[in-house]
Amino acid sequence: QVQLVESGGGLVQPGGSLRLSCAASGSIFSIRTMGWYRQAPGQQRELVATVTSSTNTNYADSVKGRFTISRDNAKNTVTLQMNSLKPEDTAVYYCNADVTRWSGGYLTTGDYWGQGTQVTVSS
Repeated sequence: QVQLVESGGGLVQPGGSLRLSCAASGSIFSIRTMGWYRQAPGQQRELVATVTSSTNTNYADSVKGRFTISRDNAKNTVTLQMNSLKPEDTAVYYCNADVTRWSGGYLTTGDYWGQGTQVTVSS
């Protein structure tokens, strides 16, 4: 199996910064895309940012210029640096990974999620 463990959420004032980290572990062969999604109360989960194994990145328009996603392929980790945070960034942030793993001697690909970490931006 594969586990994604997030860390780094918390409470921050508007204009502040937070850094989220996510580590993938398990019988991993490769990870194509890693990313962060968020879900605010009463709203659907939405994409924040993704990064491929070749470090191509994609950002939601609402976070461009404020958030930076990066990954360490050797460690199977992904990080989201969040600057100039706004109250509307408040949400539960979820790590996501598109993982190819060994299972019973075969390679299988699946989509995995972390448990989520709360980010609250408030004065």
